[in-house]
Amino acid sequence: MSAKVFIVDGARTPFLKARDEPGPFSAADLAVAATRALLARQPFDAEDIDQVILGCVIAAPDEANIARIVGLRVGTGFAVPAYTVQRNCASGLQAVASAYDDIRAGRAHLVLAGGTEAMSRAPIQWNMAMSRWLARLYRAKTPSRRLRALADFRLGHLRPVFSLLLGLRDPVVSLSMGQTAEIVAHRFHIGRLAQDSYALQSHQRATASQADGLLRDEVEPLYGSRADSYGQDDGVRPDTDLEKLGRLKPVFDRPFGSVTSGNSSQVTDGAAVVLLASEAMVRHHHLPVLAEIVDHAWAGVDPAQMGLGPVHATAKLLRAHKLGIGDLRHVELNEAFSAQVLACQAAFASQTYARDELGLDAPLGAIDPARLNPHGGAVALGHPVGATGARLVLHLARSLRDEPGALGLATLCIGGGQGGAMLIRGGGAS
Repeated sequence: MSAKVFIVDGARTPFLKARDEPGPFSAADLAVAATRALLARQPFDAEDIDQVILGCVIAAPDEANIARIVGLRVGTGFAVPAYTVQRNCASGLQAVASAYDDIRAGRAHLVLAGGTEAMSRAPIQWNMAMSRWLARLYRAKTPSRRLRALADFRLGHLRPVFSLLLGLRDPVVSLSMGQTAEIVAHRFHIGRLAQDSYALQSHQRATASQADGLLRDEVEPLYGSRADSYGQDDGVRPDTDLEKLGRLKPVFDRPFGSVTSGNSSQVTDGAAVVLLASEAMVRHHHLPVLAEIVDHAWAGVDPAQMGLGPVHATAKLLRAHKLGIGDLRHVELNEAFSAQVLACQAAFASQTYARDELGLDAPLGAIDPARLNPHGGAVALGHPVGATGARLVLHLARSLRDEPGALGLATLCIGGGQGGAMLIRGGGAS
């Protein structure tokens, strides 16, 4: 019989909106800050952890296998293994899923899992012409050959390559993530006003949740090297309104599109981590239980409509457990774009989509808007791609901790045309 897997605690940093320069923290710094705060309140030592698994998409050159770096920096010791996973936007969810699988199989009992990303520090690279020119220059062994190589230099060689922009573009279908949002908006007839209204709701819900502590309590402050500190997500805009959102220009399909910077998730730095434990470890250390992970599922879709991935992954997961949308008390569906969330809602409720795309006799049914991202989402909070999946799980678990037996879903779309979904049960009740 497979072991149960519990989420016993978790923490995250504030999500910091990227501005016009590299942010104050590296991806490892962010993960270390969240993890140290998490471990400081545990009854066990860092060395008692069986392994560390982190998601990260744009790792810095000096932070290869960032999970190992973080593990060593927080004191897990040389003997505790660590590895880094990359599944684009779902990297943090994949880390949690991998930890779940290992505990279920009996290979581990106590795992630190999560994700981190410093999107503002995405490397700016030389283009290929510059790389080839430098290679010729370095190969030149005589003064005359060096002079000939130098003469081949062109100003175009200095044109930078922004790795973040490349990473947000699908190389197979040659579309940016924002362009895929335009495609699903067109498919489901989701207009600009609906997208802006959803974005406004995200900011309003996040503002309210920051005020009443629902978001603040899961966030650990960050302290910079210049005595600066960051106590909460700084992309939330409590003063925004439909008029301000309506003045923003389309970004991905000018001038006719509807996806803008205001109804899209923000480029953000942040980290989120959770502690997963087996039933035996919960008893041994008398650990509190936020939630039990029930299962996870993954699905592939057309990369040009990658935003619909959550519908397919959720359908697979719910079908495996003979559940319906109505059985879910709380759903965290990542807000990559307002259009993408609204398109998923439309697909969930569509008889045609259920039949033609999901192979179902009846639609799954729309998610109750009051239960969907009730405390705001990535449009307001930001979307540090390696961390978001772990943030969804952490917030969902904290939201359900006082509702034993209640079911919740964390799901998100994935660049490249995939979807991931995780089902959890509040309070760890069986």
